[in-house]
Amino acid sequence: MSVDRPVTVEGAELRSVLRAHAAGVAVLTAADDDGLMGVTVTSFTSVSVAPALVSVTLADTSATWGRIKDCDRFGIQLLGAHQAELALRFAKSGDRFAPPTAWRPGPFGVPLLDGCLSWLICSRYRQLRLGDHHLLVGAVEQVRHGAPGDSLVHLHGDLRPVTTPIPART
Repeated sequence: MSVDRPVTVEGAELRSVLRAHAAGVAVLTAADDDGLMGVTVTSFTSVSVAPALVSVTLADTSATWGRIKDCDRFGIQLLGAHQAELALRFAKSGDRFAPPTAWRPGPFGVPLLDGCLSWLICSRYRQLRLGDHHLLVGAVEQVRHGAPGDSLVHLHGDLRPVTTPIPART
């Protein structure tokens, strides 16, 4: 039985519209027998509170996806407004963990980047291929809080600090 592909807009058109949507910036990290890996993501989201689940998506073309798909555990680092350079470093190829990157081994050998707003240690819960990306859902096993601070977001193609909080209405 074949499933018809939906008719959708072109990728460039979708990206042009989504540039106006602010997305939080995080770094996904893990370690395997070949070493450390990490990549900047803006697709991080909370999925469920009970059980505690979060997700990220990575492109088929991501070298990090090729390695992280088999890792049992991974880390999510929520970046602060002061960490734009770190976000850019993990968005490019190369040895992202080389100096000046400051990091330390965390639980289960997951690399944790210094100076983040918070860290989540996750075990692989589910994976699903969706179009040209893979959805990775993690069960959150541990969280750690960093120093309070403002968030870093991706908006209109740039990294921007969120420095003017608007009180949430409850």
